[in-house]
Amino acid sequence: MERTLSPPLTRDVSSVSLYPGPQPGERTALLAGDEEAGRFYVQETSAAPSPTPPVPADPKRPQSRWEVFKTRTRYYVPSTNWVPNYSANSLWGDAAAGITVASIIIPQSMSYATSLAKLDPTTGLFAAAVPGFVYALLGTSRHLNVGPEASLSLLIGQAVDAIRRGDPHEDVPAWAPLAASTIITFQVGMISFVLGMFRLGFIDVILSRALQRGFVTAVALVIMIEQVTHSTNMGRGVTGTESRIIQLVPMLGLSRLQKELQPVTTVEKFFFLVEYAWTNTHVLTAAISLGCLSFLILTRMIKTRLRKHFPGIFYVPEVFLLVVFATVICEAFGWGDKGVAILGEVHARGGGQLFANPLAKRNVSYLRDTTSTALLMAVAGYIDSVVAAKQNAARFGYSISPNRELVALGAGNLLASFLPGTMPGYGAITRSKINADCGSQSQMASLITSSLVILAIVFLLPALHYLPMCVLAAIIGLVVYSILAEAPHDIKYYWKSKAWVDFGLMSLTFISTLLWSVEVGIVVSVTVSLLLVVRESSKTSLKILGRIPGTNRWQPIDENPEAQEDIPGVLIVRVRESLNFANAAQMKERLRRLELYGVSKAHPSEEPSRAQAEVIVFHMADVEHIDASAAQVFAEMAMTYQSQGVEIHFAHLREKQRRKFKLAGYDVPSNHVHQSVADAIRVIEARSY
Repeated sequence: MERTLSPPLTRDVSSVSLYPGPQPGERTALLAGDEEAGRFYVQETSAAPSPTPPVPADPKRPQSRWEVFKTRTRYYVPSTNWVPNYSANSLWGDAAAGITVASIIIPQSMSYATSLAKLDPTTGLFAAAVPGFVYALLGTSRHLNVGPEASLSLLIGQAVDAIRRGDPHEDVPAWAPLAASTIITFQVGMISFVLGMFRLGFIDVILSRALQRGFVTAVALVIMIEQVTHSTNMGRGVTGTESRIIQLVPMLGLSRLQKELQPVTTVEKFFFLVEYAWTNTHVLTAAISLGCLSFLILTRMIKTRLRKHFPGIFYVPEVFLLVVFATVICEAFGWGDKGVAILGEVHARGGGQLFANPLAKRNVSYLRDTTSTALLMAVAGYIDSVVAAKQNAARFGYSISPNRELVALGAGNLLASFLPGTMPGYGAITRSKINADCGSQSQMASLITSSLVILAIVFLLPALHYLPMCVLAAIIGLVVYSILAEAPHDIKYYWKSKAWVDFGLMSLTFISTLLWSVEVGIVVSVTVSLLLVVRESSKTSLKILGRIPGTNRWQPIDENPEAQEDIPGVLIVRVRESLNFANAAQMKERLRRLELYGVSKAHPSEEPSRAQAEVIVFHMADVEHIDASAAQVFAEMAMTYQSQGVEIHFAHLREKQRRKFKLAGYDVPSNHVHQSVADAIRVIEARSY
């Protein structure tokens, strides 16, 4: 069969000619135009090209080494840019935001430290002060609030529990929890810092929204059960060598019974709660904690409803006021003498000294046992931080650098590890949103928050001697309520969207976290995400092109019903992305499937619905880059087709890609390289097959 086509659509108008496709060596792109979209390049037809004028120096670019140094410093240390240019007009908003967030993070960080991490309350306060202060100087987000987080504190607590259980035949030293927390914080900081230095900030894409929702919801339930049932042995330095063990009763007063029965997993603790909650609850403790939790939830609902009519109500620090009120009432009514656990005497010098080497011998002794926990915390903490930073950056119209975020978070935790017994601090989505809503204009708000936390460590802790510990547990309960309140929206969305894969992933992460542990939940989430990313990235995007009748335009036949494959034996395939070792590996199989079954969703066991192609034309306009491995795979595939008598043609093939094919062993004949698909088809139709 022999067919002919009309000559290419080209006509001269004065000194301008229109022609489909680029010239050899030119950079091609659909936006520039090609015959598939019906657009054409414009090229001047002067015989002698004019010499290219020299590019003038950009006056905005730094010229001297000193200017380069200052520019780089302002980039890598953002505070050297915003601090000198800080406007007094921003101080009111930053101060309001800093004070509001401080009133939240002070009791919240104490709750995380005592109720979840099983450590001294000062460890949570230092984690709220030091990483946040360092981040304000090095971070790129103007609104991110850095401090202890619920899920990370829970991981610290599980690591501390494992150390306390340890060898039943040996006594665990009182300083062991502080040592474990310190070395974990050091490792978390080092991991984040190194990831940032190696520009691995893109790792935030490894967890989908569904996986995050399943993990966070399960963590909320785990925390809730922990608060109701868990017993906390908190080693606290009173003098340089003395320490004591305090039994905390988080909400229902079941700690002593729980210590005797020692349920370990979340499921065991749940059944422990069901069996003993009604018969062994400390009534006064339960009444205080449930009353405080009800007050916090009710206040949160009232503030949400009245915020539009009374904007100032948003600044009411109900959590801080509750802590102060509960402390005063507890002292006045003597609740401590009636079995309610209180905060007691707390010193700012956790572990007996304010600063210490995090790589001291007793800390390093727990290095091997805590490295996996630190790695998981670094990944989970960074993902939460960068999500919060990106949300606020998009909201207020500025950009952040994920790599510099990692460096800033890592540096903050590294410095915090020099305070014995501190915990890791990362960005919090909820606190960052509150920070922005309260009028924060810059990182100054975080500096104000951290400064107020430091003042609280020095002056406020002694005044909180009679603070009931169940009140801190109730504050954790408010966090759990906030997390669980968000879950139905996402579940409903996935169900209505019939996104069964996302729904299944969310369920998988939820179940693995709830039934096994938080560590298992993180590992499952990250592993499944990586597998999904690899699966999607390994799929080469290939499209069969067909001609729009009466034109020289070609479009994907599965996207345009008018497009038709009107040349028997010829398969025109558009490669719609750059090729690399990941997506090129399965290209041969995907191309073979298109050749035999087209775009139909046929099972491989079925008989082919198409005849084997005699000519394959590859449309390469979208392939801007081919790495060495992909070039080898493509060359081997082309030579295999040639050995089977199939002729290979290329349209829009860049010269550098042709050279790579040649180095890989496949020398593309010059008469098989065409300016456009129209040119290739004209050559093919002029021959018989």
